[in-house]
Amino acid sequence: MKESEFSSLAEQTMISIEEAVENSGAEIDYDTISDILTLEFENGSKIIINKQTPVSQLWVAARSGGFHFDYDETSQSWRLDSDSEQELMACLSRYCTEQAGEEVLLS
Repeated sequence: MKESEFSSLAEQTMISIEEAVENSGAEIDYDTISDILTLEFENGSKIIINKQTPVSQLWVAARSGGFHFDYDETSQSWRLDSDSEQELMACLSRYCTEQAGEEVLLS
């Protein structure tokens, strides 16, 4: 994947995550600075999502660990590099639910 294509896909994904957080109804603050999206929860915990351009991945740091996502052309979605059955938004929903202490559905 070309760097420009990755940057465009990653940027659109970050915007989609922000919109999904906004529409979820959960008490999650978010902020984007220099390609790093930070989700902050009422309990002070955070999830950090950032672009890793050299490897064309999105990296997610949550309480439960660090996760790397590759873009899958076939499904047109970001998939966990260690388990391609797991899609980014589903994983983020799970991570947010764990950290928020309430059901959070991001779509």
